[in-house]
Amino acid sequence: MVHRQNSLESIELNRQRKIAAGLVSECFPEVSDIVIRMTYYQKAVNPVMMVRTMNFWPSQYAYFNIDCMVKGCVDGGFDLTSVIAKMIKNRRKSEKGKLVCKGNSDVLASGHASIDYHITVKYNKL
Repeated sequence: MVHRQNSLESIELNRQRKIAAGLVSECFPEVSDIVIRMTYYQKAVNPVMMVRTMNFWPSQYAYFNIDCMVKGCVDGGFDLTSVIAKMIKNRRKSEKGKLVCKGNSDVLASGHASIDYHITVKYNKL
């Protein structure tokens, strides 16, 4: 029962964060599409955990904080908000990079997970 309550609280908190971030159309009116391609890595025998593509359109929330996928990670994740905001400010169309999860746990080592990302931004025609 406690796990279910914590899960519901987590879902509600995540929903509130998305609303607070605003819509892509409000935050970045010049943008028509944002695509984030990520490869998740973990410190393990098989380091590639997942390959994922996320699409953001003007009608979606401008919430670019991606959860860490490693079980047991607390307060971790990958916040791409500043990367995307800087790209749009400089009108860049593409950016690649790497982020390391700063989450913690009693059983996880620092740097337990990371992502390689490739972000593509399409702009509205002028």
